[in-house]
Amino acid sequence: MIKFFILANIQGKTRLSQYYEHIPFQDRPTMESDIIRKCLSRTSLQCSFLEYKEDMKFVYRRYASLFFIVGVDSTENELAIYELINNYVEILDATFEDVCELDIMFNIDKAHFILDEMISNGNIVEISKQQILEVINSICKSADGTTASNQPIKLR
Repeated sequence: MIKFFILANIQGKTRLSQYYEHIPFQDRPTMESDIIRKCLSRTSLQCSFLEYKEDMKFVYRRYASLFFIVGVDSTENELAIYELINNYVEILDATFEDVCELDIMFNIDKAHFILDEMISNGNIVEISKQQILEVINSICKSADGTTASNQPIKLR
């Protein structure tokens, strides 16, 4: 089961966080900074799966200046989560046309919405890029009549 999803930049600042298991609010910043610090200290040659505490591990992936970090319980398949991160990035890339940190900062609601379409209550519910992009297109059309580029978002 997925416990949290964190997106951080290389300066260690959290850009997006979503929790699926109760972690007291006052403990979150300490935990996030500890996990982000561990990711930043690792080289590209080291494994992207780390044990964290006794009942949790996290999987991370770096894309350009962003770290996508997913905390899971000890029974979760790390490679499936690694692929989930890749899938999320591909959907963001299709949505924002070459996604960057600023796209996520200025469209945080859309980034959360995409994540909510993929993960519900700590379980992966949708992985189809086409299905998720269709939902995003319909939301964009109902919100302002068109997508940002006046064209439907298409899968590359």
